[in-house]
Amino acid sequence: MILDELAAQFAPGQRWRRRRILLAIGVAAPVFAFLAVVLAVLAYPGFNNATQFLSELGGSTAKHPWLFNGGVTVSGVGAALAGLGFGLALVALGGSRIAAGGVALCFVLAAIGMVVSALIAWPNPWHLLINLGLGIILAPLFLIWGLWRVAGMGRLKLFLAGISLANLLMALITNHRLWYGLVNPSNVGWWESAFAILLVGWTGIAAYVLERRLYRLAQEQAPDQTL
Repeated sequence: MILDELAAQFAPGQRWRRRRILLAIGVAAPVFAFLAVVLAVLAYPGFNNATQFLSELGGSTAKHPWLFNGGVTVSGVGAALAGLGFGLALVALGGSRIAAGGVALCFVLAAIGMVVSALIAWPNPWHLLINLGLGIILAPLFLIWGLWRVAGMGRLKLFLAGISLANLLMALITNHRLWYGLVNPSNVGWWESAFAILLVGWTGIAAYVLERRLYRLAQEQAPDQTL
């Protein structure tokens, strides 16, 4: 029944159908990434969440590095598609095209970092291209800009503002710019995991809200075959 309902909601001919599919991928990608990490941890006997980095799940010491690297690769592709969906959704809602392009660029850069880091496992220095993913910190700000004049999105904008502040604080703390010593070798793994969840988790919530908004508007307007 659930699958039938989903099929009906994304049936061909519905307005903004392809944009909504891209946003649905944006909802699924963080969940998939989380499950991939959980499986990778379970498949790595003795992995210490407190002192080890997540990248080590896909490194030479992991018994099944493909679990982590494969999950990161798939999630990276999903992030790129989600970024395109975010950008197109902003355009559909009448938001700034510049902001839409900024959102898409943030996600594409993050996707490149994720895929390259999965293909070039730790401790290879090129693995550090994963830091391109930090550009996603700017994505909530671009979304707020794009939604600024869109009515009925106040709660989402407040949520995005809170995420932006939390990301900034986490970046300052983990880079020892604030509360020096709070992050140390005995807990760095937990901090990295928390930052990763914060960076990725909000995207699924925002994608869901925007997809539902487009769906409601699609029910109120005539079908359109255009993207």
